[in-house]
Amino acid sequence: MKPVVISGTGLFTPPFSISNDELVTAFNAYVELHNRENAEAIAAGEVTALEPSSSGFIEKASGIKSRYVMEKEGILDPTRMTSRIAERGDDELSLQAEMCVAAARDALARAGRVAADIDMVLVAASNMQRAYPAMAVEVQDALGIEGYGFDMNVACSSATFGIQTAMAAVQTGQARAVLVLNPEITSGHLNFRDRDSHFIFGDACTAMIIEAADTAVGEHQFEILESKLKTKFSNNIRNNFGFMNRFDESGVGQADKLFRQQGRKVFKEVCPMAAEMIRETAEAAGLQIPQVSRYWLHQANLNMNLLIARTLLGRDAEPNEAPVILDSYANTSSAGSIIAFHKYQDDLPRGANGVICSFGAGYSIGCVVVRKK
Repeated sequence: MKPVVISGTGLFTPPFSISNDELVTAFNAYVELHNRENAEAIAAGEVTALEPSSSGFIEKASGIKSRYVMEKEGILDPTRMTSRIAERGDDELSLQAEMCVAAARDALARAGRVAADIDMVLVAASNMQRAYPAMAVEVQDALGIEGYGFDMNVACSSATFGIQTAMAAVQTGQARAVLVLNPEITSGHLNFRDRDSHFIFGDACTAMIIEAADTAVGEHQFEILESKLKTKFSNNIRNNFGFMNRFDESGVGQADKLFRQQGRKVFKEVCPMAAEMIRETAEAAGLQIPQVSRYWLHQANLNMNLLIARTLLGRDAEPNEAPVILDSYANTSSAGSIIAFHKYQDDLPRGANGVICSFGAGYSIGCVVVRKK
């Protein structure tokens, strides 16, 4: 098969950051307000009193210290606790497309490419801000790219599934080069009133240029040696938001239209699956674990990543072996592993091997083995 490379990566980071302390202050104010307004019902056992959160709890549970968001004042308002982002008209560039365009320009510059070099645009993310027209087609139009584009959703694994899809398009001759984008406005589906999850997510957008190795011109090339994908159905991470919600007139199911998970089950079940998948993919590429210099893992939870690395290496990973960005970005869903890849790749020597791995709802897992050229 034709050798394919990731020739450039890009990153859009939102303008606002929320620290754990800021988030906890707003959440605890909401808790106090809720408990005061429902004092009689709580005393009668009809309503459960809410528990406050703390920065120490958040960091111990997740490793997260702060997160970037597209708008923060609404999130930090205890009477609202969701962003205030005005809806744009149909003739304006959508917010998600705007994020994509910024990340795409970064990736194009690193790859030494322009819009005319791209034949396919793929937007792969956990949540699209609308059903149609496809975000990818809007981005294609905004950048002036000929060819075609489409959206795909495999939750937090969307980026690695996108790499596989783009690689196939290049290998079969459907596209000379593919622009893969992962715009995540995760603050839109996060329940900021839920103590167990209100701290998990952040917003960001990543971009990758994937093209044939024999025509790539950039200075930041990584050849894709092997790629494997796997899905296994589970309800332990779920979001029921969709167009059929308008059929529900009861209002009872509002909370389940946002992100929810059974965290302990996810931790127990996904970590061994991810470690096994990484080992299998590396071996399919002709590599043993000691020959892998770096792991760009999905940035969901620090404890998960520590366990996966320890399972593979038989010891704790050094910081440069499995770099962490979730301390400042939080969980950015499909963008997380690519943010780590984007920020921690230039120091690797030529010939160094690495693994990009993402995992999430589905369950879905994607692994991509790469070698720096």
